[in-house]
Amino acid sequence: MLAACGGGSGESAAPAATADASTTPSATTPGPQVAPTVRAVEVTAGLVQPWGLDFLPDGRVLVTERAGRMRLVAADGSSTSPPIGGVPAVAFTADGQGGLLDVVVGPSFEQDRRVFFTFSEAVAGGNSRTAVASATLDAGAQPALTQVTVIARQTPAVAGGIHYGARIAIDARGDVYVGFGERNQPAQAADLGTTLGKSIRIRQDGSIPQDNPFFGRSDARPEIWSFGHRNPQGMAIDPVTGQPWMVEHGPLGGDELNRLAVGRDHGWPRITSGRDYATGRPLGEGTTDPAVEPPAHTWLPTSIAPSSLLFYTGEAIAGWRGSVLVGALTGRSLVRLTLSNGRVTGEERLLESLGERIRALRQGRDGLVYLLTDSGRLLRLQPG
Repeated sequence: MLAACGGGSGESAAPAATADASTTPSATTPGPQVAPTVRAVEVTAGLVQPWGLDFLPDGRVLVTERAGRMRLVAADGSSTSPPIGGVPAVAFTADGQGGLLDVVVGPSFEQDRRVFFTFSEAVAGGNSRTAVASATLDAGAQPALTQVTVIARQTPAVAGGIHYGARIAIDARGDVYVGFGERNQPAQAADLGTTLGKSIRIRQDGSIPQDNPFFGRSDARPEIWSFGHRNPQGMAIDPVTGQPWMVEHGPLGGDELNRLAVGRDHGWPRITSGRDYATGRPLGEGTTDPAVEPPAHTWLPTSIAPSSLLFYTGEAIAGWRGSVLVGALTGRSLVRLTLSNGRVTGEERLLESLGERIRALRQGRDGLVYLLTDSGRLLRLQPG
């Protein structure tokens, strides 16, 4: 398992790169270079292997648990709902990386009550794949999903239980981006005939935008946006440029932050800074190539096992506006990166004293940062 999991021992413990519209660097600029005092306040605990979260308009938190449960947590953390009905069956083993994964509240939720989520879907013969679904959420006294529809499926389904990827981001146009892991099939990451090791872009009904880079090609999957990825577990849209970014697990070292370049190769497994688990020797053919989009940032020599990604746009934490936040599993910290013209200018490690594997990040409607930990805690990060 270790030889296949991102971030060294990172993902296996609970489980182990540019879009837009162009490859123009982000125009995001950092706020003042201040290191404010922040503290983590527990909202609730007792969740079981949580993986994704998002906020309903009324402030309640929609949370997934890998074993196949979705729950609603009261805005003040005072209560957690029983499992929401209507969640489809998931391919889940406690020692794997699959299950019920990310969740995003749709941009038109107040009108249509739609949510989007990802999960590992079992296929006949013992194989599985990442699936993307939409559903209508009845968030009343007995919450349930209805009209559950799978809008994208990773192809092909393969054996094993790792590298599903599965983070979702929705841009201002309403298009849905998802990062698909290569399912421990490295050679497939560069094969445009599969969606293993790719980022994809689809519409909310699962149809394919005709301006996708490979739309209409007989030798490529039309939903592909970028390729050459290993196990991306964080995705976010740059609020200034609209370009999607991802963080992905390298093997031993070589975790990456990537601006997703439309139609471009992000290198895995040929171009990487990662090393072989058994020997410690470099993998691939080198660390750079003109044909490969370079990462915006690489973590070396030690993996942090990046699990989530957030562009902070709030004002509640002074000096953080424009920062990129990354949750770390083996790194057991929150990583704050400052940017200037799309380039990383600084890195700060926070919350290390908590000793928590940070699984997911989301900015609340109050402008504060919320974190899910593998230990089952929902935390709020606030000045203090």
